[in-house]
Amino acid sequence: MPKLEALGESQRQMMLAFPCIEHEDTPWTPLKKPLSDARVALVTTAGLHVRGDKPFVQDKAMPRGGGDTSYRVIPRNTEPKNIVQSHTSLGFDHTGIYRDINVTFPIDRLREMCDRGEIGSLANNYYSYMGAILDVTGIIEDSGPAVASSLKEDNVDVVLLTPT
Repeated sequence: MPKLEALGESQRQMMLAFPCIEHEDTPWTPLKKPLSDARVALVTTAGLHVRGDKPFVQDKAMPRGGGDTSYRVIPRNTEPKNIVQSHTSLGFDHTGIYRDINVTFPIDRLREMCDRGEIGSLANNYYSYMGAILDVTGIIEDSGPAVASSLKEDNVDVVLLTPT
């Protein structure tokens, strides 16, 4: 992990000003069943979506100007070759994700774990957000509760969160 001093001045200032939300009552729900009986979903901030879906958009195009807080649904049976990335951040190397989507969205690994009985089942849908959001209000107020509701309706027990 590079130190802030190693970054260019604009990147350093951006990192120093990047909002970090703190909660006094961070929710935690202990798993009430063995992982081998649990239903598992993926949620990522890698800006992934199914080929042909609406791509994530640049910050300037959003009403609040702090990032695209919408989400995309990726059905469980989507082939990895049909999952693409439209994350607009230049702050990380996309090469690994382009070579193997499992680097950030381990869809094949979860299928293998399910086949081996290490996890009970896979959710019907997975969800993707754009990372590097400066204003997360839209996630907190709108898209986050919508995704949470969908996960609950699908009886998901465990969510694997993956970054870019």
